[in-house]
Amino acid sequence: MESAEKIRTLREKTGLSRKDFSIHIGIPLRTVEDWEAGRRRPPEYVPRLIEYQLKYEELISKKQKEDLDAEE
Repeated sequence: MESAEKIRTLREKTGLSRKDFSIHIGIPLRTVEDWEAGRRRPPEYVPRLIEYQLKYEELISKKQKEDLDAEE
């Protein structure tokens, strides 16, 4: 998968706008827009790091929900 498509897919999975996604991952909005449009390419490790970050956050969220459910 091309990096522009990968970045777009990751953002769409979060349900965030480009602006909110850029804030969430700490990358300037213009950079995210350029990556998605294919005007610039991120370093190869960046899409992987973003994917890992999102997976980690998902796992933490699930664990917290499980812990809350267990307390009830």
